[in-house]
Amino acid sequence: MTSSAVEILGLGLGILGWVGVILACGLPMWQVSAFIDVNIVVAQTIWEGLWMNCVVQSTGQMQCKVYDSILALPAEVQAGRALTVVVALLGLVALMVTVVGAQCTNCIQPGKMKSRIVIAGGAIYILCGVLVLIPLCWFANIVIRDFYDPTVPTSQKREMGAALYIGWAATALLLFGGCLICCCSCSQRDETSFPVKYSAPRRPTSNGEYDKKNYV
Repeated sequence: MTSSAVEILGLGLGILGWVGVILACGLPMWQVSAFIDVNIVVAQTIWEGLWMNCVVQSTGQMQCKVYDSILALPAEVQAGRALTVVVALLGLVALMVTVVGAQCTNCIQPGKMKSRIVIAGGAIYILCGVLVLIPLCWFANIVIRDFYDPTVPTSQKREMGAALYIGWAATALLLFGGCLICCCSCSQRDETSFPVKYSAPRRPTSNGEYDKKNYV
């Protein structure tokens, strides 16, 4: 696979990871009700996300309510909101930077500067993956801690929702895509450098004059 194809692959993975982060940010399924009672037939299921919580009835009806106060939210929810929004904006910046410096575009002439721009785009994708991993692991730690805490009532125990798994998959795509972009760009540095040109030595002809074809 050529370096340009690897670069496009890394860019595609980064875009998919960026879209996955936005999807995980908007979904209300960061925490869901845990069914640990003997009777698993329940009347409703509770979903809790970064922006709202939803109650799904057994009949299929769903009611969602946006959080009223931002300051009254737990610290993990506030941090999750801030980091996911920052990652969504950084992902857009990484996309623009990578496209400008990509080999398949002509926005900048080939050279060291073009490779550095692509490396910067890949580094931003890696940074996005690290940042979004913080609230995901924070939420997972709280859910697991409360689940095994005997002092927490059964009705308040939660399990990890689908948004966490989507976020982890998006993190893997961002990290892998950013690494591909950076590695591909680093390998192109030697190829984009100017080659050294050698001229053939000038040899006199039989009449003592230098052949004109030896002049450059």
